[in-house]
Amino acid sequence: MKTEKGSAVRSMTGFARASARISDALGLTLSLKSVNHRFLDPHLRLPAGLDALEMQLRRLLKERLVRGHIEVTLNVDRGAKSEAGYDAELVAAYLAAFRSAAALHGLTSQPDLNAILSMPGVFGGNGRSADRGSEEEVLAIEAAALREIGPLIDSLNQMREHEGALLAKELNAALERLRKLVDEAAELREGVQQAYFERISQRIAAMLGDSFDRDRVLQEAAQMAERSDVEEEAARLRAHIDHFRTMLDGGGEIGKKLDFLMQEMNREANTLLSKTGGIAASGQRITELGLNMKSEIEKIREQVQNLE
Repeated sequence: MKTEKGSAVRSMTGFARASARISDALGLTLSLKSVNHRFLDPHLRLPAGLDALEMQLRRLLKERLVRGHIEVTLNVDRGAKSEAGYDAELVAAYLAAFRSAAALHGLTSQPDLNAILSMPGVFGGNGRSADRGSEEEVLAIEAAALREIGPLIDSLNQMREHEGALLAKELNAALERLRKLVDEAAELREGVQQAYFERISQRIAAMLGDSFDRDRVLQEAAQMAERSDVEEEAARLRAHIDHFRTMLDGGGEIGKKLDFLMQEMNREANTLLSKTGGIAASGQRITELGLNMKSEIEKIREQVQNLE
C-alpha cells in the first residue's frame, strides 16, 4: 500500500535468497528470513573466520531494516575441493607414529586407515577450520557477500511490502466492520438513555412515595442517565479509527504507533461496556455491540503486531 510520497506499509514477514559463484571451486548462498519482533533482532549464522564480515553485515541490516527477527545464513560451497581433499602429510605422520609405537613395544599390528582418516585435522579439523579456507578465500567470500547483501535486502523489503499491502487491505476491512458497530451503538444511545431515566425515576418514586421533590428527583435521574451515555466513547472510537486509517495511508514505520492506538481503542470499548447494564432491548444490543467491538479490536491488534 503506497502513498503519494512513495512510502509503504511493510510486514515483518519475508524471505530472500541469493547465490553467487566466486570461482569454479568456490561459491556461496546468502539468505535472509524475517519474522515478527518488537525490535530489530539480527541473528547471523556464518562460517568460522568471517568475524569482520559479520560486523559489516550487522551494520548494513541496521541501516536498511527497522524491526523484525532477522536470520542471516551464509553457506560456502567449495565444490569438489572440500569433498576429496585431505591432508596427506598429516596422514603420513599418523602412520609413522603408529609404526614407531608398534616397533617400540614389539607389536605386529597394522594401522587402520579408516581410524587414521577420522583423526582430527585430516579433513580440515573439527569442521569449522575447514570453513575458514585461505586468507584469499576469506577475502573473496567477504567481497562477494557484501555485493549480494544490498540487493538481497531490497528483495526482502519488496516481499515485506507485498505482504504489508495485503495486510493493510485486511486492516481496512476490519476497521470498516468496527466503524459499523460503533455507528449502530451510537444510534441506539438515545433509547438507552431514556430507558435509564425512566427506570431510575420509577425506582426513586417507589421508594419515597409522595414525600419527594419531583423536580429534584428528575434532575438526579437525568444526571445518572447522562453518565450512562456512550456518545463520548463512540466519538473517540470514530476518531481513533480515522487516525488509524490516516497512519495506514501514510505508510512507513507505524507498527508500534498503531499498537498503542489499539490499546486506546480497547479502553474505550471497555468503558462503553461498563455503561450498558442491559436496560431494555437497546441496552442489551449495545452490550452485544461492545463485545463485538472488543473482538474486532483484538483481531486488528494481532495483525498490527506484524507491521514494521
